[in-house]
Amino acid sequence: MFTANKLYKKDLDTMASIDIDWGKLKNKKIMITGATGLIGTLLIDLLMYRNTKYNDGIIIYAVGRSGEKAFGRFKEHFNTPFFVFIQHDVQNPIEADFHIDYIIHGASNTHPIAYATEPINTILLSMLGTRSILDFATLHNVKRTLFLSTVEIYGENRGDTENFREDYCGYIDCNTLRAGYPEGKRAAEALCQAYIKEKNIDVVIARCCRVYGPTMGTDDSKAIAQFIKKGVNGEDIILKSKGEQQYSYCYVADVCSALLVLLLNGKNGEAYNISDSSCSLSLLEIATVLSEYSGKEIVFDMPSVTEAAGYSKVTKALLDNSKISEFGWGAKYSMRDGIIKTVEILRQAKEAGC
Repeated sequence: MFTANKLYKKDLDTMASIDIDWGKLKNKKIMITGATGLIGTLLIDLLMYRNTKYNDGIIIYAVGRSGEKAFGRFKEHFNTPFFVFIQHDVQNPIEADFHIDYIIHGASNTHPIAYATEPINTILLSMLGTRSILDFATLHNVKRTLFLSTVEIYGENRGDTENFREDYCGYIDCNTLRAGYPEGKRAAEALCQAYIKEKNIDVVIARCCRVYGPTMGTDDSKAIAQFIKKGVNGEDIILKSKGEQQYSYCYVADVCSALLVLLLNGKNGEAYNISDSSCSLSLLEIATVLSEYSGKEIVFDMPSVTEAAGYSKVTKALLDNSKISEFGWGAKYSMRDGIIKTVEILRQAKEAGC
């Protein structure tokens, strides 16, 4: 979708040369679920870029629910022997019989409108989807499964810490519609631990902060995604709260490099936060970055009933990333640089009719 864009290709080139043991992935078969999502798209483009530039011979099995969306995302990959698309809803068992070396499981509902309008699917996709992936990993002796979890499993900050470490557990009101996403991810993490103990498989958990970047979907209803779309279209930035919520953010290319670090170096059964310690900002601060860059105003508005139902009630969720930093990983893009790059890539894609 963006691989002809020079700015996007520069991201791929930067991430393709990060300091990991790429030899461990050479000629391997990697299944990626949630393939057409924000993270899955760039991850696939990155590995295919490695194939082109470094002749890595990585075969990617991309799993997604929509063949049409997959073709729109990966049209240039479909005619290569290193890309196989599997149209499948991971809530159902994967019955295909083939060898896979690694699985990166990222299939999930990941934005507020989906949480509000598809609450059953949101929680079951986390639980049943993870179960089917772990069953496949068990049956086919997959070397390692990397499960993409979320900062939202920590819940609300109890006021006893500044940044969440991996052993922190805050409050989640489970008797709400919105609880389906964080509780589903909590349950999926517990399921990973159960399979590790009972089935003796290898699973590493990546807890991603709020992620943004040019591969976000057109239906992405997260606040930062809406801000960026307004910036691309040259419109005023709409803020549907006071903007005081403070979260950790990370540019999608940095998140993908972190996932590869954990795939190769993480410890079985361990969870790792992925965040950029320099990108802990309020929504108002992010809106201001886009307002200043685009020359547009920040307009305060009220959310619709559906929008409000899907919003997180957590007001402060900052991640401590010291654990993954021990592997030498660090983000390469500042918040301002990542946001501006995202706007420019999407603006160029819009002008090119992509």
